[in-house]
Amino acid sequence: MNKVSINIALERYDRHMPFFMGTVALPENLELIPLEVSVGLMPGRRDGMDRHGRMFRDQAFDICEQSLSSYIMAKYRDMPFSAAPVFPRRLFSQNQIFVNVDADIQSPSDLIGKNVGVWSFQNTLCVLMKGDLRHEYGVPWSKIHWHCQNEELIPWNPRKELSIERISGDKSLGQMLLDGDLDAILHPEPPPEILMRTDRVHRLFPDARSISEEYFKKNGFFPIMHILSFRQDVVNREPWLPSKMIDIWDDAKLQANEYYDDPGFLQLAFGRTEFEHQRETMGPDLFPSGLSANRQYLERFIDDMVDQELIDRPIDVEMLFHESTWET
Repeated sequence: MNKVSINIALERYDRHMPFFMGTVALPENLELIPLEVSVGLMPGRRDGMDRHGRMFRDQAFDICEQSLSSYIMAKYRDMPFSAAPVFPRRLFSQNQIFVNVDADIQSPSDLIGKNVGVWSFQNTLCVLMKGDLRHEYGVPWSKIHWHCQNEELIPWNPRKELSIERISGDKSLGQMLLDGDLDAILHPEPPPEILMRTDRVHRLFPDARSISEEYFKKNGFFPIMHILSFRQDVVNREPWLPSKMIDIWDDAKLQANEYYDDPGFLQLAFGRTEFEHQRETMGPDLFPSGLSANRQYLERFIDDMVDQELIDRPIDVEMLFHESTWET
């Protein structure tokens, strides 16, 4: 039997370790080559960085873990990509907002009129935060001054009335927050400057864990950051692949979950206790695959992208995915 050789660009998460270790279950006709590629927030991985940009600009990978928001913008513009309803990265926005102690920001409404730094305006976490401000706290995102560290992955021209600026200079968002150049930042990873100088910076929500658990209890989802995308020519050639990748990724996730059954797996003294608490409060699977389990969140996210003027009109959730996955 001739094997199909496919490469897949992923970040180094626990649920992706079975890919890199070669223990994930594959069909006999598939050779899957895992590439360890970061997005640029973290140091470059074994196979480089700029994963999102290399896929959108150069179609450099067969399969790629990509930004959900930029992927939706790409599909809206009929760019040649497809996807499976597999979502490797998720975050709560409430846990990622950091404020300068001198900015007098005690609640989400205090962000109005403030200077807030973000990775980019269309960054998935930024879209989520703006949506959460609207849905959960009644705060209009358009009344905040947004400062973007990077160019947008998908070119986009905002209305002149919106306060969106590209940051100039070499300062990181974390350093700008410490120096008072920014009042707050939203960041997928706590910047090193913040981890070293917590006296000058704190989270907007000091008890972000309880706030996030209440958010999950109210809304029923752990917000999606990334999606598993494919070059269109790959799925045209191998139309069975998107649906099969759901099974493959779920097998890797199951293997990762089994790691935590060993109390000695983590360096964290209470890691196993935390894992048990999460299962009790949020259920056994925070990373469900398939369309039906994620439709509610995806519809809300698309609505937020329309509200934030990143796309002109809603698109059907099915249009994001390969047709072989629509019944999942």
